[in-house]
Amino acid sequence: MDWTRSGDDLFVRLDPGEEIHTSLREIADKIGFDAAAITSGIGRTRDNAYGHMSESGEYHRAEIAEACELVSLQGNFARFKDGSAFTHIHVTISDDDMGVHAGHLFNATVEVVAEIHIRIMQDVIMTRCPVENSSFIALEFE
Repeated sequence: MDWTRSGDDLFVRLDPGEEIHTSLREIADKIGFDAAAITSGIGRTRDNAYGHMSESGEYHRAEIAEACELVSLQGNFARFKDGSAFTHIHVTISDDDMGVHAGHLFNATVEVVAEIHIRIMQDVIMTRCPVENSSFIALEFE
């Protein structure tokens, strides 16, 4: 992983073998920010797990182990009340047959590279709080 920063803009390069959520949480802890918008991401990933949330508040997962193009990635960064990092990311990937798959990103490991832009929100506190009887973790603002 490597990164560069210009003001509140952070541009991150993830390398083969790095998991996206884990890596972005690590860099947030290292730099020390509490809120951010993940505005874009491209590259090539493998071991992709993604899905959607049902009306009953439960996530449904799909997985593609083979490498796919990371067409689009966006989301946000917040913290739990205990201070631990939380990334909420949605993704669009394309398999080698050009089939498109999209949804909530559970995990993805970089195959070749992932290039991700993050906009740090300096004066904002965003907290994630579990919702009772749901897998959803709500975003709250202070």
